[in-house]
Amino acid sequence: MMAANTNHASRGAMWLRLLTGGAHPVHDWTTVHACDAILAGRPARYIAVVPDPDNGFPRARNGEVGLVEGWRLAQAVRDVIALDRDTLEKRPIVAVIDVPSQAYGRREEAYGIHQALAAAVAAYADARQAGHPVIGLIVGLAMSGAFLAHGYQANRLIALDDPAVAVHAMGKASAARVTLRSVEALEKLAASVPPMAYDIRSFASLGILHEVLTLTNLALPDEQDIALVHGALEAALADILEDPRRDLASRLGGAHRAASRRVRDLLATQWEGAD
Repeated sequence: MMAANTNHASRGAMWLRLLTGGAHPVHDWTTVHACDAILAGRPARYIAVVPDPDNGFPRARNGEVGLVEGWRLAQAVRDVIALDRDTLEKRPIVAVIDVPSQAYGRREEAYGIHQALAAAVAAYADARQAGHPVIGLIVGLAMSGAFLAHGYQANRLIALDDPAVAVHAMGKASAARVTLRSVEALEKLAASVPPMAYDIRSFASLGILHEVLTLTNLALPDEQDIALVHGALEAALADILEDPRRDLASRLGGAHRAASRRVRDLLATQWEGAD
């Protein structure tokens, strides 16, 4: 197994390389890398969004998911759907997630970033419903529309336990401005309101994560760390294959999802009564 390299542009790029043994991307795209490798003895497609300082869209130079990235994520996933259209055993798709945001800009809005990101969401959902086991591995930031487009539709989500790993609708500075609070006041509020928090353990309490992994060294993973992540991906794959459903119902068991479960029960009762 290869050792990590601190010269990688992002955690997403680093983990994509480590998990695929340095496999070359199947496309020559600069910001969306799709690599084919083996997972639990099966061919699998690994996908990551990576920074490109020369990106023609300045708002998408730091790993953000912009217009081009949304459409290319969709293509990378739909290519897999097409490859396995006539096979019973659908290859897994692993979304390696390190995305700071969707790209904010006038050009992005004018040219329909909502459609680009929706295309990526639809591709991942279609892959999952077609029988492809989809696993999301959160190795860095998973923020706002970028996370929705790349990873949120996964059957199972795994995250690394580290302060640099966070899932949220927006960054702290932006959330503070929107809520008319200081960052310090926002952090104090988040301590008592888990959905407002940024730490991965609070997010896990919402039931959306399948597993949280504690590594020895996230900046420079060793062989044991890499093996742990591989093992978690294999275990998640086995768990998906044992579940005949292709929905996201497994996320409803979290400690802070009681209201969601109650609402669903009430809706089901009303629906059955209407029959």
